[in-house]
Amino acid sequence: MDITIIGGGIVGLATALQIQSANPKLKIVVLEKESTLARHQTGNNSGVIHSGLYYKPGSLKAINCIRGYNMLLDFCRSNEIPFDLCGKIVVATEQQELPLLENLYTRGQQNGLTNLKKLQAEELKEYEPHVAGLSGIFVPQTGIVDYTLVANKYGEVFQKNGGTIHVNEKVLDIQHTNTNSVVITQTASYTSKLVINCAGLYSDKIARMTVPNLNVKIIPFRGEYFKLKKEKEYLVKNLIYPVPDPNFPFLGVHFTRMAKGGVEAGPNAVLAFSREGYKKSKINVSELAESLAWPGFQKVAAKYWRTGMGEMYRSFSKAAFTKALQKLLPEIQESDLVEGGAGVRAQACDRNGGLVDDFLILEDTGVINVCNAPSPAATSSLAIGETVSKLALNRF
Repeated sequence: MDITIIGGGIVGLATALQIQSANPKLKIVVLEKESTLARHQTGNNSGVIHSGLYYKPGSLKAINCIRGYNMLLDFCRSNEIPFDLCGKIVVATEQQELPLLENLYTRGQQNGLTNLKKLQAEELKEYEPHVAGLSGIFVPQTGIVDYTLVANKYGEVFQKNGGTIHVNEKVLDIQHTNTNSVVITQTASYTSKLVINCAGLYSDKIARMTVPNLNVKIIPFRGEYFKLKKEKEYLVKNLIYPVPDPNFPFLGVHFTRMAKGGVEAGPNAVLAFSREGYKKSKINVSELAESLAWPGFQKVAAKYWRTGMGEMYRSFSKAAFTKALQKLLPEIQESDLVEGGAGVRAQACDRNGGLVDDFLILEDTGVINVCNAPSPAATSSLAIGETVSKLALNRF
């Protein structure tokens, strides 16, 4: 093999596809520890096609989101994957959010978004009749899609063009020789010139196999959702978002019409007690201990403890969760919500307490580690894949 890619989520598969299309002669294998592809972050996210509104101009997130957005839409069109560019509104519900909303509008323009529309309180109702707010922005580029379908189609195209995917292959170790790297799984070993780590929630663990003094750790944050009861789905036409807290790398509880049908409300953001802790009851003692012992997480917890306590309270109190949603939709009642799913976001945190805000791609001998690829990585997947592909092809 020329290249071994670890991780069969949307970023790993997009990377495989992009390398293959740039150099079809290379032999590439993708290893996935689960029995199916796209099981974790890809399969449990809210299915939003992000426009690139939020990200710092010039950052990897901004560049890859906007480029990836167009690539994703082209891919969906040419492979007949349904999507809907329904647009979204971002709503300021308090006076102190108005300057932040203005900043978002400016940032969207700097990132090249056209036809953004500022909305007065009464204009919000034209887009979302049941919403309450002081003012807002309409973002026409935002849409919805089923990312599991997208990721599986990436895998299908990759295999049809000669690529190899092996599921049920959990990586246990990576060993370097002078010229090659050997990836050892529970059933086999794979020798290749280059290893690309796209392991998502376990990307830091895989990276530490070759870079022992890695300066970041993945801290898993669970995002829990409620669903609107069928008879209450009329309250939400498309997507309704709050103005995000600029100090916290999450977007706040919002309403999302889903590509598969139904309307989700959420997510909150609480520390998961396991990297794949989709339920409160799922506790992995050693993974939790690692998170709590990481100096960077301790600093984050000290800095954001108030926000964290609020998120935790909402996790255990449906009434508190409902109250947060009522800021945007005052008509919502606790009885309108039924428990939905949950996702776990792999958030890289550095030793000094910085929650890494941008995509983080680290190169080393024989390896490229994608160490931070949270939202909007699904939207950006083909652009991230292209970025990694260029780094990879420099080695051949």
